[in-house]
Amino acid sequence: MVKHIILWTLRPELSEEEKQTVKAGIKAGLEGLVGKVPGLIDVKVHIDGRLASSNADVMLDSTLESAEALKGYAQHPDHLAVANGKVRPYTVSRSCLDFEI
Repeated sequence: MVKHIILWTLRPELSEEEKQTVKAGIKAGLEGLVGKVPGLIDVKVHIDGRLASSNADVMLDSTLESAEALKGYAQHPDHLAVANGKVRPYTVSRSCLDFEI
């Protein structure tokens, strides 16, 4: 199995209200991919409880069956729709950590 962890920082020009709306959209969009993307076992998007010591706004914690499933996830049309519609327009940075478990 593979863990796929992403951290995003939202655009600083977004108001706090806009940030909450964006984070909720990211969470709903990505968590909604379970059952639609082959090999995607679990998705949790963390948007609440952020401490002041943090330097990211949103965390994706996902589990996939294999490295091949991760490649398929990255190219899946439903994932791309969420990435292009709910994530990329509102973020300024992305960090990724993929590893086998």
